[in-house]
Amino acid sequence: MGYEQAAFSKGEYERRLGLVRAAMVKSGLDMLFIEDPSNMAWLTGYDGWSFYVHQGVLVTFDRDPIWWGRLMDANGARRRVWLKNENIRPYADKYVQSEEFHPMQDLAGVIQDLGFAGARIGVEMENYYFSAKAYVTLVTELPEAKLVDATALVNWQRIVKSDEELVFMRRAAKIAEKIVDGIFERAEPGLPKNELVAGIYADAINGADGHWGDYPAIVPMVPSGADASAAHLTWDGTPLERGQATFFEIAGCYRRYHTPFCRTVFLGDLPDKMRRAEAALAEGLEAGLEVARAGNRACDVANALGDVLTAAGIERGARCGYPIGLSYPPDWGERTASLRPEDKTVLQPGMTFHFMPGLWMDDWGIELTEPILIREEGPAETFCDRPREIFVKN
Repeated sequence: MGYEQAAFSKGEYERRLGLVRAAMVKSGLDMLFIEDPSNMAWLTGYDGWSFYVHQGVLVTFDRDPIWWGRLMDANGARRRVWLKNENIRPYADKYVQSEEFHPMQDLAGVIQDLGFAGARIGVEMENYYFSAKAYVTLVTELPEAKLVDATALVNWQRIVKSDEELVFMRRAAKIAEKIVDGIFERAEPGLPKNELVAGIYADAINGADGHWGDYPAIVPMVPSGADASAAHLTWDGTPLERGQATFFEIAGCYRRYHTPFCRTVFLGDLPDKMRRAEAALAEGLEAGLEVARAGNRACDVANALGDVLTAAGIERGARCGYPIGLSYPPDWGERTASLRPEDKTVLQPGMTFHFMPGLWMDDWGIELTEPILIREEGPAETFCDRPREIFVKN
């Protein structure tokens, strides 16, 4: 494997590694161990459904990164990463889901072999994939080392997208548009939700504009009626009904890069309360997009939306957006900045967010959202181009 077969150019991977190493210097780290598959893929190109077992990447200053994972996944690494074969360090299957052994025992041996047994090592403490037992085992096996919380150290280096990454996100956006168009075309009273979701997956995987679709990090959310008052319900076999709103939270995905995109369908005559909420959301989105400019802050976007909603008599306390890009299950967000009143993160060109002001009321809910790009000048660009309204089918 080499750069010529990787998803991105040699210069792109070198840029990423340089950013991470600079962040390590600021944190006083000698070594960094990352287990988040998104961060693994961003640094090395590794892409496989192996994140249900322990795996990771070791980053130092004196050599290329080390991919570490299960033996049966080593060939997958050799097929995907830009690293040389000697930088792939697999562990035996005896460590997998064993009560006698733990994979971190093997990782500790690798760290010792590399000469970092007494080093200051950063680990992702608040992460879906790094367990409490993993931490305890590393502490036990490396008594001379100092384990330091490096949660989101790599994530923050990913927040500004390169031109190469934006190509992938624009392809994902075309897939998202295709999915939404298919939803509007198929949604009819009596259509079982599982059949509608089957169409969503078909459009998602078939892709758009000649580019294949990847699996999204989150399954489609398709709640209707009173169920739409909850943000994260999936689907069942019940049919769509007249007189109900159904919101669709989906994302186009291309080579692990996501552009989430949400719209709402109402079958029948739209009630006045939803029409007023639709108008407020559309106005609030426009206000937020206008201030989503380089040099402004994440909180400015949230406050612009919040002012419009408050004036319309709608109180919405949740955050209204998060950064997006390369992701794996269970989340397509990057877990750094948030669009909310408390977040003072300064917006920079190349940042990408899901501007996501869903409304979840007592017995109904709607979502109108936009995936956005912070530009060099002017208001944010929206990746997708579909009407910012509830789609009504009588």
